[in-house]
Amino acid sequence: MAAGRRRENAVSLLLLSGQGNYMTALESGTIHMTPFRLFALSLLALTVALPAHAQERRVPTSQNELVLSYAPIVQRVTPAVVNVYAAKVVKNRNPLLDDPIFRRFFGVPGQPEQMQRSLGSGVMVDPAGLVVTNNHVIEGADQVKISLADKREFDAEIVLKDKRSDLAVLRVKNAKEKFPTLEFANSDNLQVGDVVMAVGNPFGVGQTVTHGIVSALARTQVGITDYQFFIQTDAAINPGNSGGALVDMTGKLVGINTAIFSRSGGSQGIGFAIPANMVRVVVASAEQGGKAVKRPWLGARMQVVTPEIAESLGLPRPSGALVVNVVPGSPAARAGMKVSDLVVAVDNQTVDDPNAFGYRFATRPLGGVAQIEVRRAGKLVKLSVPLETAPDTNRDEVVIRGRSPFEGAKVSNITPAVADEMRIDSSVEGVVVVALADDGAAANVGFRKGDVIVAVNGRKIETTGELASVARERSRLWRITILRGGRQIQVTLGG
Repeated sequence: MAAGRRRENAVSLLLLSGQGNYMTALESGTIHMTPFRLFALSLLALTVALPAHAQERRVPTSQNELVLSYAPIVQRVTPAVVNVYAAKVVKNRNPLLDDPIFRRFFGVPGQPEQMQRSLGSGVMVDPAGLVVTNNHVIEGADQVKISLADKREFDAEIVLKDKRSDLAVLRVKNAKEKFPTLEFANSDNLQVGDVVMAVGNPFGVGQTVTHGIVSALARTQVGITDYQFFIQTDAAINPGNSGGALVDMTGKLVGINTAIFSRSGGSQGIGFAIPANMVRVVVASAEQGGKAVKRPWLGARMQVVTPEIAESLGLPRPSGALVVNVVPGSPAARAGMKVSDLVVAVDNQTVDDPNAFGYRFATRPLGGVAQIEVRRAGKLVKLSVPLETAPDTNRDEVVIRGRSPFEGAKVSNITPAVADEMRIDSSVEGVVVVALADDGAAANVGFRKGDVIVAVNGRKIETTGELASVARERSRLWRITILRGGRQIQVTLGG
């Protein structure tokens, strides 16, 4: 009898994994084991306990068990991914034209024209023929065409360009059919390790599908666009993939492929895509007939939390966005945001740095309210910030003409909207450079986009009209004061 009890106790230990009913019955003495039954139960327990790699291998019994393929997803996705062809006419400037003696004795010969072409990809997002792609694919283009997967080509027009997100929306001209489209996924639901596929036209070889996983999320230090918040993937992305689709395993669009890190010019397993939630905002603006993307304005400037700042605030790690300026009367000010507040979340989504905040806030729909959580004096405070656009009256953009160091510069008065776009302090006085002609004097002498022109030859500049007036004056010497990156710079140029 003692030997029999010892055998029963041994079986109970083996059956602890998933076989609790047998264990209870054995311990209560209601089941009596014959030697054969005891042996059979022991085999069953061993089978359950063995790891997966040690379990029995078998030959597949059907083709369905043998064939694994992404083909069904690819077949749904590829008809909605297009090739984008952009072309612009450029004049080849002869350097001899800059020589006054050559111009005097030989006249001004005609400048030959050359057609520059770029190639990228795009995604059909509306059956009426709306295509989203990267802005850098069609930047400066005079002609744009798209080609479907079935090789048909269509002329397209540029509906909207958004340099801040590096996205653009095209429309098929004279569309007479309904086109296949991709549905947007909620890119906030992506997780590192999710399988994704990239579809595009790398190196112009034709439509290509690659697959990989999401390698990282919320990459905010890439330096590609104003909104630094990218999906990183190891799916092979190469030149020509720009503007193409990054899709999940349901065939939904999770991002627009935009850039790669590469030493060779080809894929090295580090690619970046703009999240679908940002793409959705740009497409919605285009569908509503807008020529520019309307986004909510906070009216506050933030900085990165350094390890030193984190230590002074008693934080376990450097995280969040530190408020360093609040514009009076702005949504932030009306919500009660204060300088030195540490922003830690937007609508319950964690914020690690100012770039992450910028993305989270910019993708909120206008007209509502965002719940922003801040840490203030060691306590968490929730602020309700209204989602509204920045005031943009009296922008008064002007392109400076005539002979001066400012020739070819496009300047604007500093409105709250302009300050938000250019990432400058709206309280700064002066006019800001918003664009530069490649062959203009302003670009040649070193002006940059975002420079604020404060004074010229001792005269304070407050409006674009004042700068245009000063630029028309004849001067042998130009003394210019500018603000660049928060620093004041004095420049002296010959006339």
